[in-house]
Amino acid sequence: MKQTFTFKRVGCIAASAVALAFAATSHAKVDGDTIILGAAISLTGKYSSNGVNAKNGYDLAVKRINEMGGVKVGGKSYKLSVVYYDDESTPARGAQLAERLIQQDGVKFMLGPYSSGLTKAIAPVTEKYKIPMVEAEGASRSLFTQGYRYMFAVLSTSEQYLGSAIDLKAEMFEKMGKKPSDVKVAMVFENDPFSLDVRAGCVEDIKRHGMKIVVDDKMPRDLNDISATLTKVKALKPDLLLISGHEKGATTATRQMKDMKVSAPMIGITHCESGKVVEQFGGAADGFLCPTQWDETLTYKGQYFGTAADYDKAAKAAYPQYKVVPYQMAQATAAVLVWKDAFERANDFDTEKLRDALAATDMETFYGKVKFSTAGNNVAKPMVLRQIQGGKYKVVAPTKWASAPLIYPRKAGN
Repeated sequence: MKQTFTFKRVGCIAASAVALAFAATSHAKVDGDTIILGAAISLTGKYSSNGVNAKNGYDLAVKRINEMGGVKVGGKSYKLSVVYYDDESTPARGAQLAERLIQQDGVKFMLGPYSSGLTKAIAPVTEKYKIPMVEAEGASRSLFTQGYRYMFAVLSTSEQYLGSAIDLKAEMFEKMGKKPSDVKVAMVFENDPFSLDVRAGCVEDIKRHGMKIVVDDKMPRDLNDISATLTKVKALKPDLLLISGHEKGATTATRQMKDMKVSAPMIGITHCESGKVVEQFGGAADGFLCPTQWDETLTYKGQYFGTAADYDKAAKAAYPQYKVVPYQMAQATAAVLVWKDAFERANDFDTEKLRDALAATDMETFYGKVKFSTAGNNVAKPMVLRQIQGGKYKVVAPTKWASAPLIYPRKAGN
């Protein structure tokens, strides 16, 4: 299997190495018996942890598909391969690399980058050249209001991420004989497209229940310090604390809550797994409610990896560093499976025929069902909510998929 993996750090790469990298990546859309996919992905910078998770998910899918006979088009079997470039977690760089993949490397079939911000930067490029892109890591609902025809996303959109935590809080108050409208909510979000969309969804759900927002802050650009927000939380004692800042924001929030001895009866926080909050902070993360696109206990099943539990085993065998397989990896794998399915249904490499095949996707996978709306988002798979209980991630909502009951109020350890 042929793969190109190029890091680019300004001032750190010799000119000869750059020349070699360019020479190694001059691929057409199909090179002999190999279909070339392209991806700009965050392998350095603030999104690097999840960028690597996404790359690992792409690679695992490519390996499994190739081992099982590859992709059959026009009566011939093809292998898959991916050309990668490091976008350095920078939208402008991502857009440049998308241009390079399409214009210089001849890539006609794209995989998405990590994060909504990077996806927002790359989508106009793929649209301009009418290059289909299956993306797995850009959840911002604003991505699907632009009229893009060539972008398809396997994941649920961002406004759904913390909605279940708000609904659970309302339910808990009702069980206690209190009114949901008495709930006080504190929020802090990264100032990026994904987290701001998460916030917008939260505001809608909070208003629906008549709850009161007592803190509504943005994280600093470097995501290194939210102590000012946590000081307010300590003083105002909200009933629900909501946090979203990708993996670095999750790490900062957990560390500073532990150091400052700040808590709340219920805490919803995104990116718990990729932020490694359990591994880094142990019992201090207990009770967190962590939204996820996927969990190994769900009853999803597909052709290439079997059940969700089977995928979990395969991912851990391939990447032993994972104690909990991050959903970012699982959804990246699903994106490659969608490409494979579209190639075979189109039975062609024509990008317009492939775009139409992608639009007609209706498939079951280990990650859940994938079916796209006319806007390109997946409308067939819900979010689920996990709670960290004794260092383990347990699905607590929706109830029909729950693997454990909710522990409320939150009981944090040391």
